[in-house]
Amino acid sequence: MNYTMLGKTDLKVSELGFGCIPIIRLATEEAVKVLRHAFDKGITFYDTANAYRDSEQKIGLAFRGMRHQVVIASKTMRRDGAGAMEHLENSLRMLQTDYIDLFQLHQVATEPDWQKVIAPGGALDALRKAQEQGKIRYIGVTSHSREMAMQLIRTQLFSTVQFPFNFIEDAAKDDLHPLARELGLGILVMKPFAGGMIDNAPLAYKFLRQYPDLLTIPGFDSIASVDEITSFYAKPNQVTEEDLAGMERYRQELGQQFCRRCEYCQPCPHGVMITPAMGYQVVASRMSPPVAVDFIYTPMSTVPKCTECGLCIQRCPYDLPIPTMLKKHHRMWEEHKVACGKR
Repeated sequence: MNYTMLGKTDLKVSELGFGCIPIIRLATEEAVKVLRHAFDKGITFYDTANAYRDSEQKIGLAFRGMRHQVVIASKTMRRDGAGAMEHLENSLRMLQTDYIDLFQLHQVATEPDWQKVIAPGGALDALRKAQEQGKIRYIGVTSHSREMAMQLIRTQLFSTVQFPFNFIEDAAKDDLHPLARELGLGILVMKPFAGGMIDNAPLAYKFLRQYPDLLTIPGFDSIASVDEITSFYAKPNQVTEEDLAGMERYRQELGQQFCRRCEYCQPCPHGVMITPAMGYQVVASRMSPPVAVDFIYTPMSTVPKCTECGLCIQRCPYDLPIPTMLKKHHRMWEEHKVACGKR
């Protein structure tokens, strides 16, 4: 594992980070084991958020007594100063620490959001005061909107930017990344597997390792998954023509209109299990329809509850026409049920 400085900060981080959403699925003891195993494998950067249920508590337990050996990043989606401070104080308590290395304003994707953040008494004012008090070392920002992310970078108010990047969603390499490098921001990569749509880890990381200054933060939920991805860093990266062809097959299959499983659309007020239902087309192509019909039976059965109220569209950072896509997938599922002789 190699180590580098994160942008212009004085944070020395491993070239591979740990995204902490998946550890919410694990019992506390198992989560601690996975986190400590990742550290033993050389990972020193851990990205979490106040909203990630008990992930901060598990991180705090895992690194108790060795806080100075890891770099911890957390986040808030609150736009007001009081709310952002409430989240920060809760994060400090859960993480069992008196400072957070990088605290990020999460998913700032629209101009109204940004105006709330920078308004007097807004979240940015509060985080700057917390920084002066030593509770935060650096302030970063995350977004799912490339245009907005570039606007945020240009303000030069942040030390890092976190944005999706993978071989399907690679536009950031042409504008966002060069701008961030020019202005000295550290670049964090979320969605290295396109929200789970890329199920070939070696291929995903052959692409990502072409950009060694990017700090990717895949989610880990097992010792085996840590071992798999850290193993890629034990040898030089080489991208073959066969690899490029494999990436192109994924692009053709998914296009640009696909669910990244970020789950911002949920919960649905009518009980539709949106996220799994949004992935039916891909699940069916990879599992075969007979298997997929049963595998995703419960979520697909909830799709008729959709009233097209539009709340999920408002929440989606990718502006997906979710009700239309759900109905398309449900028709496909019904056709597969009939073809398989199931009712």
